[in-house]
Amino acid sequence: MKEVKRPRKQLITYVLLVVLAMLLINLFLTPAIMNRKVRKVDYSTFLEMVEEKNVDGVEIDASGDTIYFTDRATPANYYQTASMNDPDLVNRLLASGCTFTRVVEKQSLLTNFLFSWVLPLAFFWGVGALLSRVLMKRMGGAGAGSGNPMLSFGKSNAKVYVPSTTSIKFKDVAGEEEAKQLLEELVHYLHDPKQYADIGATCPKGALLVGPPGTGKTLLAKAVAGEANVPFFSIAGSEFVEMFVGMGASKVRDLFEQAEKNAPCIVFIDEIDTIGKKRDSAGAISGNDEREQTLNQLLTEMDGFDGGKGVIILAATNRPDILDPALLRPGRFDRRIPVELPDLEGRIAILKVHAKKIKCASNIDFRAIATTAAGASGAELANIVNEAALRAVREGRKFVTQEDLQESIEVVIAGYQKKSRVLSEREKRIVAYHEIGHAMVAAYQTNSAPVQKITIIPRTNGALGYTLQVDEGEKFLMSKDEILNKIATLTGGRCAEELAFNSITTGASNDIEQATRLARAMITKYGMDDSFGMVQMETTSNIYLGGDSSLSCAPETAKRIDDLVVDVVRKQHDKAGMILMQHREKLDELAQYLFVHETITGDEFMRILNQ
Repeated sequence: MKEVKRPRKQLITYVLLVVLAMLLINLFLTPAIMNRKVRKVDYSTFLEMVEEKNVDGVEIDASGDTIYFTDRATPANYYQTASMNDPDLVNRLLASGCTFTRVVEKQSLLTNFLFSWVLPLAFFWGVGALLSRVLMKRMGGAGAGSGNPMLSFGKSNAKVYVPSTTSIKFKDVAGEEEAKQLLEELVHYLHDPKQYADIGATCPKGALLVGPPGTGKTLLAKAVAGEANVPFFSIAGSEFVEMFVGMGASKVRDLFEQAEKNAPCIVFIDEIDTIGKKRDSAGAISGNDEREQTLNQLLTEMDGFDGGKGVIILAATNRPDILDPALLRPGRFDRRIPVELPDLEGRIAILKVHAKKIKCASNIDFRAIATTAAGASGAELANIVNEAALRAVREGRKFVTQEDLQESIEVVIAGYQKKSRVLSEREKRIVAYHEIGHAMVAAYQTNSAPVQKITIIPRTNGALGYTLQVDEGEKFLMSKDEILNKIATLTGGRCAEELAFNSITTGASNDIEQATRLARAMITKYGMDDSFGMVQMETTSNIYLGGDSSLSCAPETAKRIDDLVVDVVRKQHDKAGMILMQHREKLDELAQYLFVHETITGDEFMRILNQ
């Protein structure tokens, strides 16, 4: 790492501050010496004051040439006179009652300089060094080796994981087989670069990992370093952003200098969208702001270093759509590796990896758990396993059971059971009819997911109850009929309330939100309406973080879309109402059963429904 030299102006400033501190110390610690006024008198005046007993103390210097004395005033006045050959001086002083002494030797100029300047300067230097060490520790080792945290400006502060401490391997990463296959080639290149050089191939300079949060992008990057057995530099994109202009670009330069000195190695930049956003000066005061300088320096460094040295740049982001095109072109980030949500087999593998860390019963059905947890990320699956272990401890067991894992899924989906919330009998009955309405509409329709569980126990996320449906297999497409059936199922709760109580409540707010979103997506995104056909009226950005949608059409078209959405939801609401009216007796029977038992399984529900 290149040594950073202390700026000359900064050094002069420090010296001036220390000199000023020394002057203040001498001023306030020795005020008597600095401010004392000495009056010079003749010897006869001195003798008159002695005779009048107006002398308090006398000091005669070592040479005997000068006498210093004070009077008895308050505060005392200081005097100086020349000494004379007076053999009776001692007797006169004794008679006057004053104190007197002979100064053996006054402090030399060297002694004064030592105590007034050298020792205080050494003291301040030591205190400064101590504070520097403390600040460096609090700043995470910034400026290590420089002896002063101020010298860490412009350092990258990247965390380095050496091979001996990086124990993560590809076997520790489950559910992302395609991503691992693409990354294994990078590992192979670091192990045997000559094989690629012989044929004239060069390794990709960079690989961009994109995907939703919690899918294991950072874990995959560490696994690459662990498999390749090379140093791993990890830094977050936000660490490049500084309040001082030019510091971000300086950190980028320092990071690549460290990487070249430690080649072969891997540099991992997490959340690269922080500094890699598209350059646009329209909304800025000037087009050359700090973030843009940092991005320009990153582009320059990625162009400048030699990929044949074995330095591979990995980066991760949840928002690839906002990255600058210059960052994504071949020669910089050559590969874009998707790290998506795991499928069924991937979820099973992830659950088994995390289950190795806890004690489990021998009859755990991980496939059933993975099927119920459809759409969960790797981080959420790890949380599910941990919640199951915590539940087992609360229940007083020494191992995790199938029931613990099943309940932990519901905790992640709907929150913990809120046992302190006690519903009135009428509210509890309304919730029972509402949830049975969902389940019955789903059961009497084709192409609907089977009901697995129904409960009216309130949860911490605000739900007073919920109906859990689980598809029998993995599904990646939805037909128009399936979407319409789902909308009808969502309206089934409100329909049951209307039939049983001839009134409606606020309990269907979430159902209304989901039904409206699905109906709008059918028209604006999926082209499932004959009025518009295969025309997209809605654009979606930021797909890995929930998706932000916006209509891109004329106001008249937007009004037509709103009318069509209302029509779709109304038709499915009428359809759900017809189903429940035709089976009103089963609705009452199942609602009463749920009211009594509070929680029933899908098998219990179907048994009563088919009697």
